Amino acid sequence: MRIVDVNEFYSPTGGGVRTYIDRKMGILADLGHELIVVAPGREDRVEERPGGGRVIYLKSPGMPFDRNYGLFWDRAAIHRVLDELDPDVVECCSPWRPAWFVGEWTGPDGQQRALKSFFMHNDNIAAYAQRWFAGFASHDRIERAFGWYSRYMNRFLTRFDTVVTNGPALEKRLRARGVRIDAAMPLGIERGHFSPRLRDEALRGRLLQQCGLPADAMLLIGLGRHHGEKRWPLVVDAVARAGTDLPIGLILFGTGSQSKAIARRIGGSPHIRMFAPVYDRERLAAIMASCDALIHGSEAEPFGLVASEAMASGLPLIVPDTGGCAEIADRHASELYTARDATAAAAAIARLFARDRGMLRRAAVVASAQVRSDHAHAVELVDYYAGLIAARRGRLAA
Repeated sequence: MRIVDVNEFYSPTGGGVRTYIDRKMGILADLGHELIVVAPGREDRVEERPGGGRVIYLKSPGMPFDRNYGLFWDRAAIHRVLDELDPDVVECCSPWRPAWFVGEWTGPDGQQRALKSFFMHNDNIAAYAQRWFAGFASHDRIERAFGWYSRYMNRFLTRFDTVVTNGPALEKRLRARGVRIDAAMPLGIERGHFSPRLRDEALRGRLLQQCGLPADAMLLIGLGRHHGEKRWPLVVDAVARAGTDLPIGLILFGTGSQSKAIARRIGGSPHIRMFAPVYDRERLAAIMASCDALIHGSEAEPFGLVASEAMASGLPLIVPDTGGCAEIADRHASELYTARDATAAAAAIARLFARDRGMLRRAAVVASAQVRSDHAHAVELVDYYAGLIAARRGRLAA
C-alpha cells in the first residue's frame, strides 16, 4: 500500500506531528508499505529515508507567526505530485487550503482511485478560540460562537472517504460539535526508547542541583513547544506557588514564540530552569526517566504523545482534567487538576508530593507497561484502510 500524506504540519523542526510521522514511515516500511510525505519547504527538494519512504518538500511561503512551518498555496503543484505518485491512500490533516486541494483532486484521468482520509491531529477551537476569548465569555458560549468552524469542516469533509481522529479525546469533542468522525485511531509511542530502567539517580541529582534543590526534592519536567496553547505560564505559576512551601524543581525543554515571555514569567526563580529541546531520543529518554513527574498545562492536547512517553518512562503525570493527557493518565499514578487553573495545578503538585514515593513509583512502573506502541497504531490504521479499499472494490465489482 502506498500512502501519501499531504501534511502542512510537518517540519524538520516540528514537534509531535513530525515525531509521529517519522516513526510511522519506518514502521510502515517494515510492514511492506510505503509512506510519502508532501510538506511545505523553503525549496523544492526530496529527502529519501534510508529505512524506506521519503519527504517531498514543495517550495511554499512560511507561516507568518512561526517560521518553522509553511503554508501550501499552489493547488496545481499538489495535484501534480499526487498524479505522479498514484497513491492507494491520500491523507490530509490541515483544515485550510490543503483540505480543499486534496478533496478536489481526482487523478490524471478524472477517475478517483485513491482512498481519501482526513486525519484529525488537532482541535483549533480548543487551542485558539477557547484560549483567546476565555476572559470574555464562558466555555459554552465560545463553543456556540464558533459553530461556523465546525460547519466549515463538514463542508470539505464530504469530499473525503473517511475521517479519522488520533484518539478518544478529539473524537468526543468533535462529535459533540456535530463534526463527522468515522473512526478513532489512538496514537502510540516508540516503546523501545522509553523505559523506567533508564532512571539515573546521579543524573537526577545533577538536575536538581541546577535547580538549587537537594536530593529529597521533587523534580518535575515539562516538554513541548513554547506556544500559547501549551499554557507554560500556567505551569510556571503552579510550580512557583507549590514551591513556596515544598522543595519543587521544574526543568522545561522546548522553544517557540513564547520562550521570552516564559523566561520573564520565571523571573529569578532558582528552582525553574529552561533548556533547549533535546533531539537525541536516547538522551531525552534518560532525562525523562530520571525525573519524578511530568507536568503539562494544555487541555487542548488532542492525544498527548509526550504524556505517553513520560508514562512509558515510569513517570506519574500532573495534567488537566480534560483533553488527551487526561484520557491516557493512569489514575493510580497521576494527579488531575481543573483545566486552565494554576491554583488547582499547584494543589495537584502538592498532592503528588504528599504521596508515598515508593508506592507512587511502583504504580507508575506498572502503568508504563500499558502504554500503547506506535507499531500497534500503524497496524490498526493500515488494516482499517485496507478494509475500506476492499469494500470499495467490492461495491465497484457489484
